[in-house]
Amino acid sequence: MKIPATIVTGFLGAGKTSLIRHLLANAGGRRLAVVINEFGDLGVDRELLLGCGIEGCDDGDLIELPNGCICCTVADAFLPTMQRLLDREQPPEHIVIETSGLALPKPLVKAFQWPDVTARVTVDGVIAVIDAPAVAAGRFAADPVAVQAGQAADPAVIHDQPLQELFEDQLACADLVVLNKIDGLDERGLGVVSAEIALRLRPETKVVMTVRGALDPRIALGIDAAAEASIDRRWSHHDAEEGDHGHDEFVSFVADLGPIADPGSIERRLRSVLAMHDVLRVKGFLNVPGKAMRHVVQSVGGRVERYFDRPWHEHEERASRLVVIGQKGIDMSAIRLALQGERTG
Repeated sequence: MKIPATIVTGFLGAGKTSLIRHLLANAGGRRLAVVINEFGDLGVDRELLLGCGIEGCDDGDLIELPNGCICCTVADAFLPTMQRLLDREQPPEHIVIETSGLALPKPLVKAFQWPDVTARVTVDGVIAVIDAPAVAAGRFAADPVAVQAGQAADPAVIHDQPLQELFEDQLACADLVVLNKIDGLDERGLGVVSAEIALRLRPETKVVMTVRGALDPRIALGIDAAAEASIDRRWSHHDAEEGDHGHDEFVSFVADLGPIADPGSIERRLRSVLAMHDVLRVKGFLNVPGKAMRHVVQSVGGRVERYFDRPWHEHEERASRLVVIGQKGIDMSAIRLALQGERTG
């Protein structure tokens, strides 16, 4: 019997890691392995999962692929990782793959057509996690009918709406859409978002609504879609191109901050940066002197969240580092200096 694999996609900050944490916490004894691919040099999502305190959430079952695009490293990183998981004395009963928020899911699903993988693993389903308030705010606004018509008329059309294209490609590939953070919308706003998403879905795609990614594993794990068999029929902006171009229009960098006595000061600096620069995502950890716990900082859009998650380990470097992600052209130097509390001019 083939081992099922679930691919969790969705834009930056949509709640993919929260959903996976919920699945791990409610696995009911099922052996899950999680493969994580992030965009940026700081592996925050794996660290957040390791700091969750969930029984059975072990270091060896949370695998982080090298920085970069999971599909551009299929031969060098993804396939060897899958092989190691499958060859374990006790292989996982289910594999969950969290893609970068900037990744196109279709090329990854196609990797499961490789002979070494398809004989032993099937894609149980592609789950797209959607940030409902971000959609309502117009972050991904576009006319899907017009976009598809333009793409059909000219496959070489220049992609000048990278956020919208990623959003649409992730939805078009999904077997299940998780409309997350619905507590941030009223009934009317939720109706508008639901209607907008429906325009971009295949008829067979189901939609569920969640808060903080709290999705029952019986819904998320067991879709039985065998998506690798139908992936060539799922539409994408990039069907005429080779490879995964989800990262082409985006950049990331790490801001090293040093010890932070007042985490509130970083929040104030971060809110100022978010107001002045088109930053898509910030996430990382702070070293607060005198505190035994590590401090997490995250932002998506204009929303900022911070909290202490776990004690620093005895031999762990206590460092304050934030990874910043935005579209090409953002002023990385000015943003780094602002987060460090230095004047930029």
